[in-house]
Amino acid sequence: MEIDTIKLAKKLYPHTSITVIAKQDGYIANTFRDHLSAPQATVETVQFRHSLSLSIIVNVRKIIKKHNIVNVIFFGASELKSLYFAFLGLEINLIVRHGTTKSNPKKDWFHRLIYSKVNYHVSICQHLQNNVNFIVPFGKNAKSVLIYLSVDIKAKQVDSPRLPTLLHVGRIARGKGQADALLACDILYKNNIDFIFYIIGGFEDGYKKEFTSLLNSLPYKNNIQLIGFTKNIDEYLEKSNIFLFPSHGEGLGNAFLEALSAGLSCICFNNTSFPELLSLGFNFQMVENKNLPALKEALMNLISNNVFHNKNQHNHELAKKLFSPQREISQYLELLR
Repeated sequence: MEIDTIKLAKKLYPHTSITVIAKQDGYIANTFRDHLSAPQATVETVQFRHSLSLSIIVNVRKIIKKHNIVNVIFFGASELKSLYFAFLGLEINLIVRHGTTKSNPKKDWFHRLIYSKVNYHVSICQHLQNNVNFIVPFGKNAKSVLIYLSVDIKAKQVDSPRLPTLLHVGRIARGKGQADALLACDILYKNNIDFIFYIIGGFEDGYKKEFTSLLNSLPYKNNIQLIGFTKNIDEYLEKSNIFLFPSHGEGLGNAFLEALSAGLSCICFNNTSFPELLSLGFNFQMVENKNLPALKEALMNLISNNVFHNKNQHNHELAKKLFSPQREISQYLELLR
C-alpha cells in the first residue's frame, strides 16, 4: 500500500499539486523524498496509534484547510473512520483506492455512515471490484471504478542465460508464496537440475525465524539467494527467466505485472486476480490453488520444454498496451475536480 501510494503520487505530481499525508515516522514519511523530489509535492505527517484517533481527525482537518485540498485519494481502510469526522462540513471529493481483498462485509450502520461520503471506489482489478461491490457499503452518489495499475517497463528485453534462474519479489510473509516456491524447487534438485533462485523482499515481523528454518532445512539451500530490499528490481528481472509466484491471495500484485512485462515465464496459483490476467490475453502457467505437486510439475515442465530462457515478447507488448502509465494517470485525472 505504501509503495503504491508513492508510485501514484509520482505519476500525478506533474499534472496537479500533491500533498501526501502519512503516518509520522512511517515508511512513506521516511522514504518519500528518496522516491520523489518535486516542488509540487509536499509531505505532511500525523502521529497516531489507533485507526480511530483524535489526532487524525484534528490534524488532517488542519492540513486539508492549510493546503485548500479538495481531492483526497485514500489508500487503506481502517483510518477511514477518523477521516469521516475530519472531513465533516468540508467539500471533499473522496476517492478510496482498494488494493487488497476484503473478507468481512461492512454493511452495518457505522460502516454505512463512514463510507457515506465516498465519491469513488477505485479497484485495481475486476476481482477486487467484485469484492468491493459485495463487501463495502456505497453511498447514494458513490461510483465503482476499475483502474488497472500501470507498469513502468524499464527491464531490457534480453534473453537470459540457459540456466534456470528463478525470481520472487515481495514481502516475505505467510501466504505470499515464498515458502511454496522454495518447496517446489525440490523437483529440480531431485532431477539434478542446477538453478539459481533470487528472493527479493524484507521479512514480515515475526516470520523471519520460521522462514529461515525452512530454508536451512533444504539440501539445495545454497541455490537460494535472499536479496532483501533493493531498488534494482530491473536488474533481477533482466537476468532471471522464471517468475515463481505461488501467492495464496493478491489484489493485483505489482511484482507479477512487472514480471509479465519483462517477459519472464510466470507460474502462479489459481486465485484472486490471476484468472483475470489470463482472460486479458497474457501467457503464463496457473495451477490449482495451493496444490504443491501441481506447482512442481508446472515448474518441471517449463524447464523440460527448454523455452524459459526466451523472453515472452507477447506479454511485454500486451503489458505496454494495458498497463501504460499514461492510461492510469488519465483515468485518475478524470475523477478529480
